[in-house]
Amino acid sequence: MKNQHLKNIIELNIAVILISTSGPLGRFVSMPPPVTIWFRCLFAAVILGLFCWYKKINLKVFNKRDLASIIVSGLFFGAHWVTYFYALQLSNVAIGMLSLFTYPVITALLEPVFFRTKLNFKHVVLGIIVLIGIYFLSPEFNLENNHTKGVIFGLISAVFYAIRNILMKKKVTNYHGSMLMFYQMVIVTLVLWPVLFVFEVNPTVNDWKALAALALVTTSIGHTLFVMSFKNFNVSTASIMSSVQPVYGILMGMLFLNEIPSLTIFIGGFLIVATVIIESINHKK
Repeated sequence: MKNQHLKNIIELNIAVILISTSGPLGRFVSMPPPVTIWFRCLFAAVILGLFCWYKKINLKVFNKRDLASIIVSGLFFGAHWVTYFYALQLSNVAIGMLSLFTYPVITALLEPVFFRTKLNFKHVVLGIIVLIGIYFLSPEFNLENNHTKGVIFGLISAVFYAIRNILMKKKVTNYHGSMLMFYQMVIVTLVLWPVLFVFEVNPTVNDWKALAALALVTTSIGHTLFVMSFKNFNVSTASIMSSVQPVYGILMGMLFLNEIPSLTIFIGGFLIVATVIIESINHKK
């Protein structure tokens, strides 16, 4: 049992490390966020489709209710990515990623509503700690400040991501994670297709490299592993434990983009990541 728990923790952290590449990679792409997300989803849909075909994963959806949930969750997933990339462009990797990670708080508060379970008071306390951490990211609330705008877009993105994860929790026990991700990528690709006629599409060589990495590493592998982790953890626990993701992202931003966070961002990040350690200990108990 202990070995299985350790295996589940390791798999979740591998998923988190891979997903955390989205911050630095998102900063490398110069195109508007909706266009970036469209290319990302198109490439990921092809990769996941080929993987499902190679592994002979069943793509059949059992009933209309499941199909509706997959479509709705896909729409929330697309909205999450677009707003998240705006947060990255308006601020930096540290602020964009840390503001997004209010989603464990939102998940902990919404999950009891969706699953009709009792609200865990520990999750509320951890959520308050995360909110205090968010305060340190942007202590001056000024809508003319790009960092403040970045935090707001990050918070909106967090709401979309929390709802999408909760909807996926209901389906991951009946369907393979790669199959669910494949359909979501197809849905977002179809919905965002008109943005190609609204925004200028002029990708550079660096854009193509970043998009390929986003599609394969971050999306196809990272997000699929994260969705599959819902079989071993409830959504609140998986979300709170994945809050270590900004640490990986900030380190990558420092190494590859030379973005050095300020002291207040370090304080906010410390408070957010502390919730990960606490929740990991609680879950093991």
